[in-house]
Amino acid sequence: MTDYTSGMLTLIFPVPPFASTMTVFPLLCILLLFLSVEAQTCSPSGKIKGKTPPPGQCNQENDSDCCKDGKWYTTYKCSPPVSSQTKATLTLNSFEPDGDGGAPSECDNQYHSDDDPVVALSTGWYNNGKRCLNYINMHGNGRSVRAKVVDECDSTMGCDSDHDYQPPCPNNIVDASKAVWKALGVPENDWGGMDIYWSDTD
Repeated sequence: MTDYTSGMLTLIFPVPPFASTMTVFPLLCILLLFLSVEAQTCSPSGKIKGKTPPPGQCNQENDSDCCKDGKWYTTYKCSPPVSSQTKATLTLNSFEPDGDGGAPSECDNQYHSDDDPVVALSTGWYNNGKRCLNYINMHGNGRSVRAKVVDECDSTMGCDSDHDYQPPCPNNIVDASKAVWKALGVPENDWGGMDIYWSDTD
């Protein structure tokens, strides 16, 4: 193109078509990163309204909570992402007959002795039974223990007879037998809630 105002021949180049792409690309990267982080978050899926358990229901042997009438409890269909060091809260459970859960374990329809290192995992980590009868490693109190996954700690339902009138399980729970607590060297008076890290075994 000729610029007649300057008396010289001037070439005016159009803006290259990839310039807009160079501007959009970083924004696209930021968006993908945001979506990736979003995919790893675990938001509540709903709420359940509690009701008073019938007389004699809701076993409180291991300091289990019982649902309270009119109280709303949060439910989850997911759990935090699993890594080589997944942070969790270790809780106490009895998998024996007349234990906390009442019914046999989901994975094998069996009861398990308090002397066996077994656990239940929150719904997301239980992963539709894909971790059933597999082992996980747990680290806490300066020690480690290996335990078998035998049950689900249901984060989606609760406050009914199937769940012994206990609230839905939080989404970050490893619910463990007495054998696990003993192996971690935790004094019995402190059983009931402790931060741990866990991972799938190789």
